[in-house]
Amino acid sequence: MSDAATFELQMSRFIRASRERVYDALVREDLLRLWKCPRGMTVTEIDVDHRVGGAWRLVMRSRDGSLFKIRGVYCELEPPRRVAYTWQWEEGPMPGPTTLVEVDLSERDGGTLLEMRHSGFPAQAALAGHERGWNSTYARLVDLLDPRGSAATLTLYGVGPSSYTRTARLALAEKGIAYTLEACGPHSPGILAVNPFGRLPALTDGDLALYETSAIVRYLDECFDGPRLVPGSIVERAVCEQWVSVFNSTFYAQFVLGYIRPSLFPSGADGQPERAPIEQALAEMPVSLALIDGAYAKSTWLAGETLSMADLFLMPMLAYLERLPDGPRLLAATPHLRRALAAMRERPSFPATDPGGRFTTA
Repeated sequence: MSDAATFELQMSRFIRASRERVYDALVREDLLRLWKCPRGMTVTEIDVDHRVGGAWRLVMRSRDGSLFKIRGVYCELEPPRRVAYTWQWEEGPMPGPTTLVEVDLSERDGGTLLEMRHSGFPAQAALAGHERGWNSTYARLVDLLDPRGSAATLTLYGVGPSSYTRTARLALAEKGIAYTLEACGPHSPGILAVNPFGRLPALTDGDLALYETSAIVRYLDECFDGPRLVPGSIVERAVCEQWVSVFNSTFYAQFVLGYIRPSLFPSGADGQPERAPIEQALAEMPVSLALIDGAYAKSTWLAGETLSMADLFLMPMLAYLERLPDGPRLLAATPHLRRALAAMRERPSFPATDPGGRFTTA
């Protein structure tokens, strides 16, 4: 490292595990293989000479097959308090310069406080890229050691009855991902802390904050194992994106804002629903429902032979529709849609995320 290499990254994590367990995870080859890469990647090779002056080497593979190779040398090993080692990319985002990683562990509140300092970056841009990678990597370490698993770092902000929140919850359930649900309504302080627009839902994963449901579902799909929610083929991905886009641009305003919300939250005289927006929506919805029904005539699912995020956007809205006074009449002409909705009800994720009560818009 040269004197000019002055940029450094600092990060901390509280882990509900003993200091000895955390230290072991930092140095043991079998444990490093389980967490020492960002979400959505896997460790394909690892070789650790666990002694001061000993070398280590790691190869990570992304889902597209790209390989990222890192090596270094242990500088300090003080169990269970401190680990320090050099870091050099053989292949990856910053080949060439050698940087230094220092990790200190201290007992704190029945767990361990991990404090990491990664120094020697030649430019701010290199530091920013490593910050994203370390945040995701340490999220995996917490997943491994905390009894709550990924629920220790992964928090969804929203309320159960929200259609968009339910879409994100369905994605989490379909993928089998543990998470924490932080109840907060639209434009509340809790949601505004993550989403400046105040809409539901939002997601945090360690230091990462995400909003917009499509972005959240895609992130979960790329980062975690389980059935894929974005189809594999080019055409099916395009069809999936088409339906998500149509839902956001057209169906939500038509079905939810035009009919569902005014019906459940009447704002007219004497506490009655305002009929004008409802009547307009009732006139428009049959055309949209016929379009959706035609898509489901080809398959149980919208974008291929398996469930995708497109279905997760539409199904919560359709489930609300069938519960309202005009719903059965509107859905009577959509046998394929009703078949698909029945198939969705059979999946464990659907009853598990059923809000049961009144609808909340976001």
